[in-house]
Amino acid sequence: MGYVAVSGGEQAIAASLDLLEARRLEGGALSCALIRDALPELVEQVQSEGSLWAPDEAAVAVKQARGSVEEAVFLMRAWRSTLERLYVSRVIDTSEMRVDRRISAAFKDIAGGQVLGATRDYSHRLIDFDLVDETAADVRERLRQINEDLADEADHSRAADDAETLARMPRVLDHLRSLDMVRSWPTDDAEPVDVTKTPLSFPAPRSAVLQALSRGLTQAVVAIGYAAIRGFGLSHPTVGELRRGDLAVTIDAPGGAGEKDDAYYLGSIPATEVESLIVCDEVDERGQHRSALDVGYGLVMGADESKAIAMSVLDHSLRADDVRFPTQDQEFVLYHIDGVEATGFISHLKLPHYVTFQSKLDSAIRSMAEKGGDADA
Repeated sequence: MGYVAVSGGEQAIAASLDLLEARRLEGGALSCALIRDALPELVEQVQSEGSLWAPDEAAVAVKQARGSVEEAVFLMRAWRSTLERLYVSRVIDTSEMRVDRRISAAFKDIAGGQVLGATRDYSHRLIDFDLVDETAADVRERLRQINEDLADEADHSRAADDAETLARMPRVLDHLRSLDMVRSWPTDDAEPVDVTKTPLSFPAPRSAVLQALSRGLTQAVVAIGYAAIRGFGLSHPTVGELRRGDLAVTIDAPGGAGEKDDAYYLGSIPATEVESLIVCDEVDERGQHRSALDVGYGLVMGADESKAIAMSVLDHSLRADDVRFPTQDQEFVLYHIDGVEATGFISHLKLPHYVTFQSKLDSAIRSMAEKGGDADA
């Protein structure tokens, strides 16, 4: 069997890229605004995994990548690395989230009430084929009907009060903490590690762990989180609280005293936060064992609730003192949930490996020849 060099070089590569662009254009040109508005969850996933909240630019990346999430995330991270960092925001207090959804799977009655919000949790997973012939006029009429129905059901006087209430909802777990039912952890005020500028090293501090989980490949985080629940770990949670809404981003006024009231408001980002409860064994001050509740934490940009829940599971799993499962191993989890890292390595296997494979082949041929010689002897 003979091996020859690939001919064509730069011309073949240029033609390949032209062909790829032709494939994109053949499907018609969707506007980036339409992609951003009609496919918000896709655009949010690209921003979350790309570690950059920029809806317009994420829509461009989705368009350029022809809908490939992994390629769009790669483009976003590459572009993000070129941006200048002008400010450092003030620490965001997630208890000040203006929620549009807030539920608890642990308690029926919670302070502030359950806010179901927009969710497909209770929908039938049936394809709606009426969408095939849906027109712009149909969309406007359907939206008008829904808005009228919602307005009829709402108590307008209550809605005015609720608007203020939703701006700062109490935490569900505060009651459990007041009863000393939640396991306590030492406060860590160390400067957070920025995983976008500092390579991961192990053992990684919790700040790095949470960042890596939050920007990890969504399906990988969910899959490994599921594995930790299913039997390859010791984390089986109950969602104490899930809240979804907008978080204000502010910076200190230049030359100011750093007071909150003097801060400049830059805008808001949507986020989903989860605090999961896991039963654990704790040793009290007297050295006696008792059952307590440990908390797993998840926070992701956008509205991906499954990822936030899985992140809370893995946060708890990666804090285990006794590592017995792969889902408790930092290196196993954090390296393998990075979509750009994983996709890049797998994709590079398609590129020429002629020299290394020829070396392996020559070694195998020599080994076979030596075994054949030994048999003849």
